[in-house]
Amino acid sequence: MPDEPDRPDQPDAPVEPAPDTGLARLRRSLRTPSRGQAVAGVLVGVLGFAAVTQVRLAGQDDTYAGLREAELVQALNGLQSASRRAERDIATLEATRARLNDSTERRSTALEQARTELDTLGVLAGTVPASGPGVRITFSDPRDQLGLNSMLDGIEELRNAGVEAMQVNGQVRVIAQTSFEDDATRGIRVDGVLLRSPYVIEAIGNPDTLSGALSFSGGFIEDVEDEGGTVDVEKLDRVEVTVTRSATAPRYAEPVPGQ
Repeated sequence: MPDEPDRPDQPDAPVEPAPDTGLARLRRSLRTPSRGQAVAGVLVGVLGFAAVTQVRLAGQDDTYAGLREAELVQALNGLQSASRRAERDIATLEATRARLNDSTERRSTALEQARTELDTLGVLAGTVPASGPGVRITFSDPRDQLGLNSMLDGIEELRNAGVEAMQVNGQVRVIAQTSFEDDATRGIRVDGVLLRSPYVIEAIGNPDTLSGALSFSGGFIEDVEDEGGTVDVEKLDRVEVTVTRSATAPRYAEPVPGQ
């Protein structure tokens, strides 16, 4: 057979592409997602997270949602009992506060009364200074005729008129236990202190009453003047009794318990 003339090479027939199945499209979309798919995926994730969180919060807040009726009744009874206990505690505390306030007031009143009594006793006992309205009596003995009796008469008249505090010549505080005696040097010893004329008695009390107690007929002023002495009585709005004496404990007397 005669040789066949050379023919140019024939091109290969084109290869048919594989059919585009759904699985292949899914794979391609997963490998290279579009912008819309990415956004949708994020939204789905956010919605899922929100749903899970809501479920958990609802389960935490609804404490009694899963309880039966008997359990709810028991829980309610427990709350009522706790409320009653709290009310009793409040009432007890309020009563305690009232007792404490009352006790404090009683103690305060008793303390104030004790202070008042102490001040009063201090004035009467001569252990504290005193001031108030009263009189100043100055009597002199130019002829040395006045003796102890004249001084005692004046002191007794003042005591009977309600004098509350006295001092003589600014040196001696006169109280119930004060002693008086004549002195050979023509003076008067009051509680051992030698006093000489003129004698000055400063007394606290009602000025009119004290003055009237000395000036009645046959009283202190008239007696002193009859003996040649002179008497001057001043009514004062303020008399200062500054002399004090130390308190002495009783030797025989004892306070009665409970009085």
